Amino acid sequence: MLMYILFVAGFIILIKGADLLVDGASSIAARFNIPSLVIGLTIVAFGTSAPELFVNLMASFNGNTDIAIGNVLGSNIANVLLILGVAAVIYPLSVQSSTVWKEIPFSLLAAIALWVLANDALLDGAGNNFISRGDGLILLGFFSIFMVYVFEISLRHKPADDESGIKKMNLFRSVVYILLGLTGLVFGGKWIVDGAVHIAGLLGVSESLIGLTVVAVGTSLPELATSAVAAFRRNVDIAIGNVVGSNIFNVFFVLATSATIKPLPFNAGSNFDIYVVILSSALLFLFMFAGKRHRLERWQGIMFLVLYIGYTAMLVVKG
Repeated sequence: MLMYILFVAGFIILIKGADLLVDGASSIAARFNIPSLVIGLTIVAFGTSAPELFVNLMASFNGNTDIAIGNVLGSNIANVLLILGVAAVIYPLSVQSSTVWKEIPFSLLAAIALWVLANDALLDGAGNNFISRGDGLILLGFFSIFMVYVFEISLRHKPADDESGIKKMNLFRSVVYILLGLTGLVFGGKWIVDGAVHIAGLLGVSESLIGLTVVAVGTSLPELATSAVAAFRRNVDIAIGNVVGSNIFNVFFVLATSATIKPLPFNAGSNFDIYVVILSSALLFLFMFAGKRHRLERWQGIMFLVLYIGYTAMLVVKG
């Protein structure tokens, strides 16, 4: 019983920790007049990806690599199909052309790069599939390119304003929020991984299934809350930037950091989930590219939600 309590408490503490981290870091960024789009693509995206990062680190250290990989893939799928689906139903999401032509394709590149690096046995006949330390460093190299691009954006866009919804706090309070947030992420991440392993064993299902569903959706709750609120407030830069930036962070930073610390064995069965990530990213690009206004309409958001329900049902049947 204690394990289940800690598992649920882990999500609560993890999400609250991410929320405190985002508030503290965003407040500091706003003090330096960093544009809201950049805050969405970096600080908010990193803060909302922090649950995935800490869950992955705990899973990697414990040897639960199926949870680590499943968490990232499941989170990226949930980010597009579930979270953008919900956000678009709340309010159609129009974005800047740079998001269509650069940021969304970059998130698609992340999924393709992961497939290439993870499938050693398929591509070169190697005995086992691994996301090695070298692969992790390559992904981190892509991440550094993305950060250079974001820095270039910060030089071209107007500063953040009061409409961004960012809490303005003094520096001391901001730092306290960041420290409390990081503490919550560490403890919440550990309790979630321990609980997920216990539940998988009890139900007789794979750790990958738990990672792709329960853990992935749980760690994606900050993205869901952030994008839904941003859509309700008509702040589409934050709503889209948060999800796209988070997907890029998840592969090029979260998974890369995990692999660099400890190589991750890759189950070929997870290729199906990578294909779903690629499909969802490609659909997002197609919907945004096809419309003259670069807008994700409500009906497209409903389509995303239906696809996510179908994908989840398929996982449960397979599991």
